Amino acid sequence: MRLVSVLLLSALGCATQGFAQEAADAVAPETATEGQVQAMTEEVIAALEAKLDGVPVTSETWMIAAANPLAVEAGARVLRAGGSAADAMVAVQVVLGLVEPQSSGLGGGAFLVWYDAATGQMTTLDGRETAPLAAATPTLFQDENGEPLKFFDAVVGGLSVGTPGTPALLEEAHRRWGRSAWPGLFADGIRLADEGFLVSPRLASLVENDAERLSHFPETAEYFLPGGEPLQQGQRQMNPAYAETLRVLASDGAAGFYGGEIAADIVRTVRNAPGNPGVLSGADLALYQVIEREPVCAEYRAYEVCGMGPPSSGALTLGQILGMLNSYDLAAMGSESAEAWRLIGDASRLAFADRGRYMADSDFVPMPTSGLVDPAYLSQRAELLDSEGALAEVGPGQPEFDHALNWADDVSLELPSTSHISIVDGYGNVLSMTTTIENGFGSRLMTNGFLLNNELTDFSFKTHSNGVPIANRLEPGKRPRSSMSPTIVMQDGAPVLAIGSPGGSRIIGYVAKSIIAWADWGMDVQQAVSLPHLVNRFGTYDVEAGTSAEGFSDGLTELGFEVNPRDLTSGLHAIEIGGGLSGGADPRREGIALGE
Repeated sequence: MRLVSVLLLSALGCATQGFAQEAADAVAPETATEGQVQAMTEEVIAALEAKLDGVPVTSETWMIAAANPLAVEAGARVLRAGGSAADAMVAVQVVLGLVEPQSSGLGGGAFLVWYDAATGQMTTLDGRETAPLAAATPTLFQDENGEPLKFFDAVVGGLSVGTPGTPALLEEAHRRWGRSAWPGLFADGIRLADEGFLVSPRLASLVENDAERLSHFPETAEYFLPGGEPLQQGQRQMNPAYAETLRVLASDGAAGFYGGEIAADIVRTVRNAPGNPGVLSGADLALYQVIEREPVCAEYRAYEVCGMGPPSSGALTLGQILGMLNSYDLAAMGSESAEAWRLIGDASRLAFADRGRYMADSDFVPMPTSGLVDPAYLSQRAELLDSEGALAEVGPGQPEFDHALNWADDVSLELPSTSHISIVDGYGNVLSMTTTIENGFGSRLMTNGFLLNNELTDFSFKTHSNGVPIANRLEPGKRPRSSMSPTIVMQDGAPVLAIGSPGGSRIIGYVAKSIIAWADWGMDVQQAVSLPHLVNRFGTYDVEAGTSAEGFSDGLTELGFEVNPRDLTSGLHAIEIGGGLSGGADPRREGIALGE
């Protein structure tokens, strides 16, 4: 093994992973072990070297970019054997649920955007978790005095667990677009769970930082804190319970998850959680359905930027940011211009104001979905950006709306975890999927080898503000609002970019920045995802600590922004399509892009 490979992989220690705390996100450094280097193939090492050198991986036929090399290799094997992007996604997801269980898995949910090469059509699948049908009430996260619970008092335990959607989404995507035999897609996940995988630096550091919460529940503690000590990087970890769950899915399909012993164990785990039991029932699992939805698209330059509509706020808010910037020549300003970042930051603030007022599960609340991305409305909102400094005040606008309902602004807290997968297969199909269990390690409840989500805390804990209802309040069967932004960018009716990221509500800013860098500033996909982050959602401008982004602090302060240097750990994975394929993986995390 070349020494340069060891050194390059050790450089991963410069990357950081955002880890949620109640008021802010602390960070833990990533490091690599020699054992991990020895386990890596030359193909994986080359992909990591390309990422660390800031060079995209290129290929001609297919490509995959995801958050862990073991998961990427599993998907690559499927694509190499003639499988579709949907097939590869299944293989990737079941391995991600094993090797980075804090971010996504069978106990969570996902949003998938799909471009079908045979029909030239795009669609989306909503595999978001749902609130329990019988026992979830709008005041579920309030105390006896009607006051909202503290965030982690609600998260840790059964109360926060929504009906998982990921297994149903995997099956539905395979049913629609799969080419490979379903059982074989679980082979890598089963093998790694049975034989063990090497614990990554990121997983080890996150377990150490969350050890107190992980210790609350015996099954969780036994897995993540064996013998009372946190998992160590480089140690081999087996998960036989997860392997058995995958065998059930491989043989029985999603029905084996939503019924039978696995479903009974999920319900028992949730309803008997010590100190914080939940209300999920067997009926909730049995009745869960994936929903096909129309994509939401917004104009930007010569492109259409398409993604997931409600209950995700991702495509709408991203589309609003880009739509407001359409009339400004960011290309001429360049990426080093504080004025360009002023425009991006205030466009984001305006979009987040609309997000907080209007966006929620449109199956439960009327939403001005078309009005929010109408070019005329965004042009009107863009006029507010014509100022010499940061906007003093930002509020929601009044998009065209065919209902006369009045909503109050949301106060929900969405913290970073999650994972993103981008795939282009040999048939020209394109998949962009963001997948999550919400907070790092979700509810901290574990059953059958996987963690259960805490997605219900993505709802607003308050139901009203000054007597006015909040659109994203909790209701039985409702899907909580999300910021996940799986995106496919189109040009002249053909896909040219697949992209997405984890990162809580900052996902939207991460994706927006990367699209602007690619479309306006001429960066390739690796340069675009590696570009230091500057993100403004609610007024304070977060700039990525330890990077050139900190150099904008004085200029942004002079323009009237409050600036906060901090670690901003995205997990962007992008594939550019046209004249071949180019893949980029975020250097802040452990993922890679592979292709042939």
